[in-house]
Amino acid sequence: RMLNNSLENRISIDPKICFGKPCIKGTRIPVYMILELIEAGYTIERILADCYPQLTREDVQAAIHYAVGIIKNEDILIQETA
Repeated sequence: RMLNNSLENRISIDPKICFGKPCIKGTRIPVYMILELIEAGYTIERILADCYPQLTREDVQAAIHYAVGIIKNEDILIQETA
């Protein structure tokens, strides 16, 4: 539980920053940009070394944790086709 709380505290949503998109707290780096790098095959180490050296491993993990939480709690409506 404590790990989750510490990760959640690393994400901020502010309508004045990046149009309210979830960002790494204290930055203008949206969560989706971290996820796009992971989608492109970047490791956490490469993200930190090549893209965002100002972030920590915990920041990147928080972005992943945040996205998982959204998907996990999403309600899916399935329409049956005739």
